[in-house]
Amino acid sequence: MLSKLLYAIGNPLTDEALELMLTEDYPNNPFEVVTVAEKLGLRAIVEAMMRAQLGTPLQRPFGSPNVWSPWHKIFLNPRQLHHLPTPSVKEIDTETVIGPRAKRPLTLSIPIMITGMSYGGSLSLKLKMALAKGSAMVGTSTNTGESGLAPETRALAKYMVGQYNRGNFLRDHEALSQLDAIEVQCGQGAFGGGVESTMPAAGIDEHLRKTMGLKEGEDAVIYSRHAGTETPEDVVRLVNDLKARYDVPVGVKIAASDFIELDLEVIACTKADFIVIDGSEGGTAVAPPTLEDDVGLPTLYGLVRATDWLNAQGIRDRLSVIAAGGLKTPGDFLKALALGADAVYIGTMAVLAAIHTQVTQVVPKAAPAQMALYTGRFADKLDVEKAASSLAKFLQSCVAEMKLAVQAVGKRSTRELTRDDLVTVDKDLAEFAGIRYAGHRRE
Repeated sequence: MLSKLLYAIGNPLTDEALELMLTEDYPNNPFEVVTVAEKLGLRAIVEAMMRAQLGTPLQRPFGSPNVWSPWHKIFLNPRQLHHLPTPSVKEIDTETVIGPRAKRPLTLSIPIMITGMSYGGSLSLKLKMALAKGSAMVGTSTNTGESGLAPETRALAKYMVGQYNRGNFLRDHEALSQLDAIEVQCGQGAFGGGVESTMPAAGIDEHLRKTMGLKEGEDAVIYSRHAGTETPEDVVRLVNDLKARYDVPVGVKIAASDFIELDLEVIACTKADFIVIDGSEGGTAVAPPTLEDDVGLPTLYGLVRATDWLNAQGIRDRLSVIAAGGLKTPGDFLKALALGADAVYIGTMAVLAAIHTQVTQVVPKAAPAQMALYTGRFADKLDVEKAASSLAKFLQSCVAEMKLAVQAVGKRSTRELTRDDLVTVDKDLAEFAGIRYAGHRRE
């Protein structure tokens, strides 16, 4: 009965629309929607409608859909006869050390770290707790992001990297003394560098306000630069002061850009222990699409240029390198290590792995982000234990596959991977990255 009624209503409407598409000129033809979508792109049209509604910058979670790092054009080189594979996968070592020259180096069981995603400005406390516990289960680190140090996450994390951020939310000695590494955050890939951002006081609850060290009614403001830094020399003094006060590795995080060598010149003047190269393909909770899509440098290009420059200056051994921004798979992680990184940061993939099947409580009623974000309507539904377990299993799976690939290339450690273990099907990429082009025969 109902189906007949719907057919009776819908059929004339369908017939009328079809007749219009087949007979009318474009100004009166509904097919015009298709041609406009082909010209402008569905995403651009939808975001234009959002802007027309809001009149403010958009906030796109999880970063840009534009991926320009050609990881898929690079392959690892297996060795079979002229050089035999490693006898047993049990021999493969995945340990990595960040800041080996620091008084208290950061020694991790695996070269995959959880990147800086802030409690409040980005993720909910429950998800931050899950990331802390899940990372601890596999012997790696988590990161405060641009926020304060929540005691709940510090208690669950085995290794905590704290961002000395541009919002002044992690500055007091007591909190800094609890960290396993300090990351001076000068820029972020998804934001295209150092950009100001404000979280209104009305959206900050008492727990977050205390964690960030804010007064009641005070907005949480992230500035474009660190307080008191007017020149590059001021940044050098800031980093060196932290090195003098704390025994843990101190590093600098920058967004990859075409000025990367000039930025590295400044970092080289410091006593820093590590550098984070954050490519434009990284994610974040609140960056406007323009900054995500159109500002910065893709991760692969930033990483190659950074490690090339460090090697040319003869200081690569002094500075550990962490690659970040849009890295998705165990293959991506291995290729980044072979190109010169000591470890990789992951964010979006870690979040998606953590919420795993729990996201079915949200979808399709709401976007998955509503379970992950601090402002998410369903953030309270997250089961911390399950999320931590899911993240740990994801990382264990990644590492197991990475070990098999390292065995195939005949190495005994992820630390042994070099550009000699890579080949590409792209001539320009081969020349740029200093790896072999697959179209050239070996002599």
